[in-house]
Amino acid sequence: MTSTALMRTLSWFHRAAVTLSRGRVGGTLVGLPSLELITVGRRSGRLRTSMLTAPLTLGDTLVIVASAGGNDQHPAWFLNLRDDPHVRVSVGGARAVDMLARVATPEEREELWPRIVAALPNYARYQERTSRVIPVVLLEPV
Repeated sequence: MTSTALMRTLSWFHRAAVTLSRGRVGGTLVGLPSLELITVGRRSGRLRTSMLTAPLTLGDTLVIVASAGGNDQHPAWFLNLRDDPHVRVSVGGARAVDMLARVATPEEREELWPRIVAALPNYARYQERTSRVIPVVLLEPV
C-alpha cells in the first residue's frame, strides 16, 4: 500500500514544479495530463488541492480515478467532492476553471475502466490491492 504521507509529499513537489514552471514541468505525468483539483474540505470548509492525472478526456469532460494507490480508504479529495461536487480544476498549470464532479454510474465505470487501464496499467494493480471498488469520477464543465 502507498502511504498517505508519501502521496501528500509527492503531490506537494508535483504542484510546486507545475506552478514554478507554469506547466512546463509536471504538466504531464506518465504520459497523461496532470491537473490540480481544488475541493472544499468536508469537515474544515477550507480549500484543499490535490495533484492528479486524467487518464481519459471525453470532449470537455475529464475522467479521474480515486485509486489512492490501492489503499483501502478513499482519498480525501474524493470524499470532499462527493459531499460538495463543485470543484475547480487547473490542467497543466493553466488557470483553474469551475467544474462539477460526479461519480460514474456502475455502467459508466464498466465501460470506462478498460480504457483507463489501457491508458495507465497501474490502475489494474491498484484495484487488485483493495477490496473497495475504485471510483471513477467525471469532471464536467459548468
